[in-house]
Amino acid sequence: MIFPCIDLMDGKVVQLVQGREKALEADSPEEMLRKFAAFPEIQVIDLDAALGRGSNDGLVRMLASKAATRVGGGVRTVERARALVEQGARKVIVGTAAFRVTGFLESLSAAIGRERVLVALDSKGGRVVVKGWQEFTDLSAEDVLQKFEPYCSGFLCTYVDKEGMMEGTDLEWFRRLRAATPLEITAAGGITTMEEVRALLAMGVHTALGMAIYTGRLKLEELAAIPG
Repeated sequence: MIFPCIDLMDGKVVQLVQGREKALEADSPEEMLRKFAAFPEIQVIDLDAALGRGSNDGLVRMLASKAATRVGGGVRTVERARALVEQGARKVIVGTAAFRVTGFLESLSAAIGRERVLVALDSKGGRVVVKGWQEFTDLSAEDVLQKFEPYCSGFLCTYVDKEGMMEGTDLEWFRRLRAATPLEITAAGGITTMEEVRALLAMGVHTALGMAIYTGRLKLEELAAIPG
């Protein structure tokens, strides 16, 4: 499946390079919903919440009420995750808290259901990064897949090294992750061409697409026509 991404910052739809530099501002959230109407589900990330400097709760609530969404960004408490589900989020993406808060995933899966939980595994230089990609852990994505499997329905795996750079991604990394877990994997970070999208889908990996869509490198009509 292909998930177009809506990343929110300061009340606007944006795309960042490497999680830091704002590369562009897009159309309004409502207009992006219209453009993405052909896709069964979209991914919404509240970047302000992820960076700990506010939130875009009103926009998240609006998007979740009008489309099937998987929502992440700053989900560091069970209460926050429960609120997103109540707002309409189909799945909740958690990152930092899964690594920094002991017992968080266990509590979260018990509260909202394992099937609603996705764990974000963001990798840079071979190590998982957290807190808006600003802090490194000592773990690789491969290290934690099996540990987290009992508490989630899948993983959002971002190859941060190439995120937003339009230089392609690391298909071999995603192939290794695919072989390491039976759960759903969604690939993100640097996916630039239709060949990469098709290669990922062929190996049983979903794709979350941002910069390549917003810059027109990948055409929504072509993506929407891909089966599955």
